[in-house]
Amino acid sequence: MKNIRIELPGNVKEAIDLLEAAGFDCLIVGGCVRDAMMGRTPNDYDLTSSATPDEMLSVFSEYRVIPTGIKHGTMTVLIGGEPLEITTFRTDGEYLDNRRPDSVSFSRNIADDLSRRDFTVNAMAYSEKHGLVDLFGGVDDLKSKVIRAVGQPDRRFNEDGLRIMRGLRFAAALGFSIEAETSDSVRRCRHLLKNIAVERLWVELSRLICGAGATDILRDYAGVIGEVIPEILPMIGFDQKTRHHCYDVYEHTLRVLDNCDTQDTVLRLAAFFHDIGKPETQTFDQSGAHFYGHAERSAEITDAIFRRFHTDNATREQVKRLISEHCRQVEPTERSVRRFLASHDRLSFERYIKLYRADRLSCASDNRDTSSIDEIESIAKGLFEKDACLSLKTLAVKGDDLVARGYRGREIGERLNELLDEVISGRLENDRDTLLSKIDQKK
Repeated sequence: MKNIRIELPGNVKEAIDLLEAAGFDCLIVGGCVRDAMMGRTPNDYDLTSSATPDEMLSVFSEYRVIPTGIKHGTMTVLIGGEPLEITTFRTDGEYLDNRRPDSVSFSRNIADDLSRRDFTVNAMAYSEKHGLVDLFGGVDDLKSKVIRAVGQPDRRFNEDGLRIMRGLRFAAALGFSIEAETSDSVRRCRHLLKNIAVERLWVELSRLICGAGATDILRDYAGVIGEVIPEILPMIGFDQKTRHHCYDVYEHTLRVLDNCDTQDTVLRLAAFFHDIGKPETQTFDQSGAHFYGHAERSAEITDAIFRRFHTDNATREQVKRLISEHCRQVEPTERSVRRFLASHDRLSFERYIKLYRADRLSCASDNRDTSSIDEIESIAKGLFEKDACLSLKTLAVKGDDLVARGYRGREIGERLNELLDEVISGRLENDRDTLLSKIDQKK
């Protein structure tokens, strides 16, 4: 398609020009082409070339070259201080481990390279010389908002099982559906996900959960997600048997997720896992169904899942805490809000409020009133604006003041926390003289 033009960054154009001047083809390929065709600015650029690694080393002899994957034809060239990954056109050998080819063969034909790629929307290439190279209908699938495997789906997924999760992630991120034959294959081949490193699965899964179209994918492919997180399976179809809820636990979860900001990974993950402990904690008495302790149990299950996937500690701890506190009752009074804020920074409070609101909006229709949540948020905003004392950091007296009055060791912390409690409860002003007078009275 010669009539299509994609504006290329200077360093990308320089790399292509150098290879073409030496008699080789070179094109941008994959996600950067997809993004450009969707009117988005690509985050990075991958290039593919008819030049072999040795030929590329000769072309880029005056540049710094890093042999990142030279065995598979990939090297990184630094141009203008920016790294560019360039890979030789290739065909893949057998995939004996359902993840990587046992061997690769270099090719001079771009068609060979594109035919081994995962999905049609990622199997397009472009250069000014060749225009858009779209051999598998990627442009049409972009227009139709469809994720479709290149060639035979079962073959693509058996080559690399991670492509199953990548397909779901692309659909969730782009708001696309999955083409029928590819969809059937995703379900049929889902057992291959057990062969994939948990770290790689987590990257795709967390991005999926943060996708704007995540709820549709998580709903339609719950069984596939359950292959890697079996803990979600009891949630599916689990009747809560309470007037407060009109959805089963999994559907409620998806609606909570849909009401949360896609840009906040911690919030989205907390939303997805916040009720995962409910099926285990359901009990009944004369007043109906209850889920006592489900927030704490959900946090425990989530912690175990995150450890299994080797997630970073900071994310795990933030998500776990948010889940454990999502049922905490904060009254719409300044005293209650102050007490909550005494153990939370502004970001964690904002996440709590967002999850609280999303949870409420996903209940039965007569239980969706968020006016009290709005009041809590308004009170907190006022406290933040007037820089109210909410922690020892902003208390008007410090440890040195107590040392000067003869306090030592543990006593110092105990007295400071007593003063902070008095200030937070509103019984004392955060005024140095007032607080010191209180200390002197105790002494």
